[in-house]
Amino acid sequence: MYTEQTLLTRDGVAGQAAAPATVSLSVLILTFNEEKHIGRAIDHVLPFAREIFVIDSFSTDRTVEIARAKGAIVLQNKFVNYAKQYLWAIENAKTDSDWLMRLDADEIIEADLADEIERRLPTCDPDITGINLKRKHIFMGRWLKHGGRYPLVLLRLWRNGVGQIEDRWMDEHMFVTRGRTITFQGGFADHNLNDLSFFTEKHNRYATREAIDVLMQEKNDDANASILMTGDTAVQAKIKRLFKDKIYNKIPFELSTFAYFVYRYVFQLGFLDGRPGFIYSILQGYWYRFLVGAKLVELRRAIGDCPDRTELAKRLQQLTGFDVKA
Repeated sequence: MYTEQTLLTRDGVAGQAAAPATVSLSVLILTFNEEKHIGRAIDHVLPFAREIFVIDSFSTDRTVEIARAKGAIVLQNKFVNYAKQYLWAIENAKTDSDWLMRLDADEIIEADLADEIERRLPTCDPDITGINLKRKHIFMGRWLKHGGRYPLVLLRLWRNGVGQIEDRWMDEHMFVTRGRTITFQGGFADHNLNDLSFFTEKHNRYATREAIDVLMQEKNDDANASILMTGDTAVQAKIKRLFKDKIYNKIPFELSTFAYFVYRYVFQLGFLDGRPGFIYSILQGYWYRFLVGAKLVELRRAIGDCPDRTELAKRLQQLTGFDVKA
């Protein structure tokens, strides 16, 4: 995205731009062994991105090679959790671009959204500091339109200097420190190309992270979830956080997980997504939630009574192997 009024033509001859100067945007992509996805992700943001930063967690496959070949700037940092990695990225991806975008390696910015970003971003009023996107979820080759899966409204673009992320182990959300947000309508898809073995292994790790997050938040008197609740961000995220923290986590998991599956598959019409929808609802809407609950029981039994957050972090690190910080 150009900021100059005078541009070079395709023949290299200087000419006057036909349109007003536009804003500039840099993209932040986290990676670890994402050779299946990183090239695709970069290709889909090239039409509008001034810079692409790949924040890599020391991949052992061709991720870094592919990213550099596509023109991305690669920075590497040890991964602790998504929130800390994005905080590191925001602080270390030095750029003077007007806007920043968060993108996962397995996500795709579709052509209509790329066009919308180019058209609408330069026209945003100064008080608009964040842009929400409506994410699709593609599972086993099918767009899951039901079961609460669409749209997932997520803050993914923000003006440089006003974007932050909650310091949580799971379910972290971006927020802006001032101004207001609006929502773009173009296509934005989470489309992971890995198989179900990868899916279940990843969600097993996620379950441990979420259990850690629940336990750490219970010891967090000034939990930064309150920032999300008072900020001008997606209503969907606010409702989800309130329900999860105040109601869902208080119910015995043997009951809450089954009720959650029924709610998503029956009342939110997940059954309309066919066999992929059924498989996803069982794996993500039931098995994953059940696993989080079971791990919470296991960890609570193992850690016993912890006098403070620091001691809790120490015990959780010993039990899980994750680099838990107080």
